[in-house]
Amino acid sequence: MNQKSIYQQFWRYAVPTVAAMLVNGLYQVVDGIFIGQYMGGDGLAGINVAWPVISVILGLGMMIGVGTGALASIKQGESDLVGAKQALATGLMALLALSPVVAVLLWQYADKMILIQGAQGRMYDLAMQYLDILIVGGVFTLGSIAVPFLLRNDDSPNMATILMVLGAVINIVLDYWFIAILDWELTGAALATAIAQAVVTVLGVGYFFTSKAKMRLSLRDFRLQWPLLPKIFSIGVTSFFMYAYGSFMVALHNALFAEYGSMTLVGAYAILGYIVAFYYLIAEGIANAMQPLLSYNYGARREDNMRKLFNVAMFSSVLGGAVFVGLLNLFPYQAVSVFNSSEPQLIEYTVVGIRLHLFSMFLDGFIVVAAAYYQAISHNRKALFVTLGNMLIQLPFLYAMPKLWGVNGVWIAYPLSNIALSLVVGAMMWKDIRKLRANGYETATV
Repeated sequence: MNQKSIYQQFWRYAVPTVAAMLVNGLYQVVDGIFIGQYMGGDGLAGINVAWPVISVILGLGMMIGVGTGALASIKQGESDLVGAKQALATGLMALLALSPVVAVLLWQYADKMILIQGAQGRMYDLAMQYLDILIVGGVFTLGSIAVPFLLRNDDSPNMATILMVLGAVINIVLDYWFIAILDWELTGAALATAIAQAVVTVLGVGYFFTSKAKMRLSLRDFRLQWPLLPKIFSIGVTSFFMYAYGSFMVALHNALFAEYGSMTLVGAYAILGYIVAFYYLIAEGIANAMQPLLSYNYGARREDNMRKLFNVAMFSSVLGGAVFVGLLNLFPYQAVSVFNSSEPQLIEYTVVGIRLHLFSMFLDGFIVVAAAYYQAISHNRKALFVTLGNMLIQLPFLYAMPKLWGVNGVWIAYPLSNIALSLVVGAMMWKDIRKLRANGYETATV
């Protein structure tokens, strides 16, 4: 890693990582396009009330993937290849052990999580169609989100991107076949996603048994290192809470829209979720590209490189968000028509949501990069503070705003809370970056 400029290293990771995140997002976005065009508002509402459950599973996979990857990178920065391989093997075993736990919890509680969001009738039935498949395919949902992180931390970002592109192509083809041709509704969408995730997981894990892997594994490496598990969980727990926060907020918005409006509003909120995913995945990709390099330079005690990595990641993420918000407000109907072009009320509700709900969306990039920065250098309490603060600060806004302005209050609660949190996190980051500068630097790559 020391042979190239730190900026070259960052973009070498960032371009394929952002591409991989966008491709990975196609799993959900393509589902949304097919569901919206072939099943309409009912299908969109059904998948949206299922999403909080899906998001929790993805968060568990992210927790193991980020925690394992960051720990492995820190070990590599310390020139401890054996320790890095032990971390990798332990993380993979933890993923496998989580799978039956996820299956049992889904089987026991999925229907209750759907009902508390106000789902009933056809919307309830459609949501359960999707979740029933996840009970069987949960291991691949966990693996597909974790394995690309592990590949990037093995200095193989291009391989991670290739696998995710392959998975996305499989998902698109099967979505068309199962939803548009066979009319299997959300069962078809879930099957398409599960099969694609299985391919990514199996091939990704298999890569670590080949000679191309720097952390090459063999079966004798799979000895669970119990002392590493708390470290993996403590580093990755912020990622879990980030997904758990998103899960909780989607569920809460669904319930509020059902209470103050109608199921059509839940469908509109689902479309906004797919649109936001494009930017959020870019911001998350930038943060994920920063993480292995930042962890390595933290292990190598190269503070100047750490500061440069943070600056370029933060600038890229926030600027990209500002551009995205501008384009959405210039072309809202074109964006919505990708998901539905035949239900006027659904379209109008969604355009109102773009105007009111997304005007401060670029601050999500700031929050995501800030959390990833603390996570990469094992400042886990601060990373957790950023993530939990994102959830806790929204609650009073979501309580008060709907009571004052009804449905419009539900829409604007999120951007107002985003602004408030960004001010707090910004002050904390400014203080910590000044400390980093005051510490003095070792010779850095220019």
